[in-house]
Amino acid sequence: MISIVTPFYNEELVIHHFFVRLLPILDGMGRPYEIVCVNDGSRDKTLAILIECAKADSHIKVIDLSRNFGKEAALTAALDYATGNAVIPVDCDLQDPPELIPQMVKLWQEGAEVVLARRADRSSDSWMKRTSAGLFYRIHNQVSDFSIPDNVGDFRLMDRAVVDVVRSLPETRRFMKGVFAWAGFNAVSIDYERELRVAGESKFNGWKLWNFALEGITSFSTAPLRVWLYIGVLVALISMAYASVLVIKTLYFGIDVPGYASLLTSILFLGGIQLIGIGVLGEYIGRVYMETKRRPVYVVRKIYTQGSAEQSRT
Repeated sequence: MISIVTPFYNEELVIHHFFVRLLPILDGMGRPYEIVCVNDGSRDKTLAILIECAKADSHIKVIDLSRNFGKEAALTAALDYATGNAVIPVDCDLQDPPELIPQMVKLWQEGAEVVLARRADRSSDSWMKRTSAGLFYRIHNQVSDFSIPDNVGDFRLMDRAVVDVVRSLPETRRFMKGVFAWAGFNAVSIDYERELRVAGESKFNGWKLWNFALEGITSFSTAPLRVWLYIGVLVALISMAYASVLVIKTLYFGIDVPGYASLLTSILFLGGIQLIGIGVLGEYIGRVYMETKRRPVYVVRKIYTQGSAEQSRT
């Protein structure tokens, strides 16, 4: 059994293209499969279209979340409801070509527990997105205890054993790329060229991507906290050295009138350093606060399959 899992959020323009391209590929493989579609609180016709697709094809299962919980939560829900021996997350915008799926399954049958789809060509993305993505991977892999493969998104094949490990992790704030990499297992990769979005617009703007990167770094590393310890020590040493210079100048040359500009600059600089450090500390405290609430990652309103609608559960 192969499970394809896909989050949907306001993707009414994409759904038809997605299934038209995906279904022939899966049918041609000659093995059982399911497509788990998670509606992440869409406000357009996405849910209605997905329900119609589920009525027409018994392979399609629709998980309707009670509101928009975000892509990471929707992907978590999809993994929870997938029943396949191998699970393949794929975006519905078709930037990640489903034609790779047979090759991924073949590598899995040959012994790979994880098959990564690596974006060898990202020319379809903007220069800013490519540059910021490369910078994020370099920073994360420098400060974290493990590495996230460069230019690898959610599109991958995972063996059931890998999925079970990911599902067992207790955290509620999830950065799934990091979670997948943390799980480990025997992985191989295949390269592909990232395509243009088939329809609609991306739901990730610059601000969301920044917060996404911040989530990734703080989820798997305490290096930002250590950095501010070193900065504090450095500033203290510089202050002590400067104080020594002032004492020596006073002893040998007498007391001169201090400048208000330099004093104000020093106060503002040190105040800014302290506020940034408090902000980094607050980011981690906020994560601890959210985790201690133990709220569910998502809430399901209904599950739609061919001819049925099951009751909700978290």
